[in-house]
Amino acid sequence: MSPDIKARSAPAPSVKPYQILIPIVLGLAVIVWLFSSEFDIADLSSASFTPLSVVFILIAFALMFLRDATMMCRFRLLSDKRISWKQAFVVNVLSEFTSTVTPTAIGGSSLVVFFLAKEGVEAGRSTTIMLVNLFLDELFFVALCPLLFLLLPLQALFPPAAGIATFGYVFIGLYALHLVWAAALFVGIFIRPDWVKNMLALLFRLPFIRRWRDKADVITDNLVQASRDIKHRSPLFWLKAFLLTFVTWSVRFLVVNAIFLAFVPVANHLALYARQVILWVFMGAMPTPGGSGMSELAFTQYYGDICSSGSIVLLVTLIWRLVSYYLYLFLGIFIIPRWLHEAVGKLGKPKA
Repeated sequence: MSPDIKARSAPAPSVKPYQILIPIVLGLAVIVWLFSSEFDIADLSSASFTPLSVVFILIAFALMFLRDATMMCRFRLLSDKRISWKQAFVVNVLSEFTSTVTPTAIGGSSLVVFFLAKEGVEAGRSTTIMLVNLFLDELFFVALCPLLFLLLPLQALFPPAAGIATFGYVFIGLYALHLVWAAALFVGIFIRPDWVKNMLALLFRLPFIRRWRDKADVITDNLVQASRDIKHRSPLFWLKAFLLTFVTWSVRFLVVNAIFLAFVPVANHLALYARQVILWVFMGAMPTPGGSGMSELAFTQYYGDICSSGSIVLLVTLIWRLVSYYLYLFLGIFIIPRWLHEAVGKLGKPKA
């Protein structure tokens, strides 16, 4: 990427204690409520908990670590290796941590620009990386979902008890939004970044989002320069970037397969994987921080027909959230104070 991209950066985002407590309280409250109302210790007798179960749970953690490693590789690829492995690790954890304390629709990807700027990446380049990250993630979802619908029947993708039609119509609406967002990113990055710049400038004049206008201005000021930079990347660069994206998301979804194998036999692994993809599309519309509370409830409903009892699916739900959600919440609690301390008074300085 062009080394001469320069732009002003935004102030570092801050995280308040209540933002950390809210997702913890919501998630644990739903888990406790579900366990108190549906859990029966006798049901666990139908689960085959053996030493191999421990192995599969460890595999679930290993898959998340592999997911983190590929994310770090992608950050280094997009930054032309201008950040170290340690910096890539910090940026990845901060991004995941932010996703746990903000509504899922906002997520941590939109704040990558601030984290990279703190790690010494100039604002123009960090904006480029953020936009490419968002585009690659959306491209993965919009390309994979139709393929899954071709490979599997509707009964395998949506729980019959909840109503295939209801889930299907909601999914189509959410998928359409992802498709529009992916198209907007493609146009903004590769074709007419000036259109997106002007539209965002108008959008952030609205009263209820005007408070974020300064941050939006930072992004739009760098958008055109970032677009020029991205257009000159080689096909091999994009192939590497998309393969890393595919592995990143795939291993994250396979975590559920590993956890189910720890307790119950699995007849159709592709169906488990496909349901994770669809569930994440639904989670993108959840208003709670990191989808806390709602994700746990949705998971139990969505996978309830696969387990022999409600108690087993509750246990799987708890381990799933521990591996893929609370792990990053706890890591962020240790890393964010040091990062914020170092960021104060530095992130706002223009890069030379």
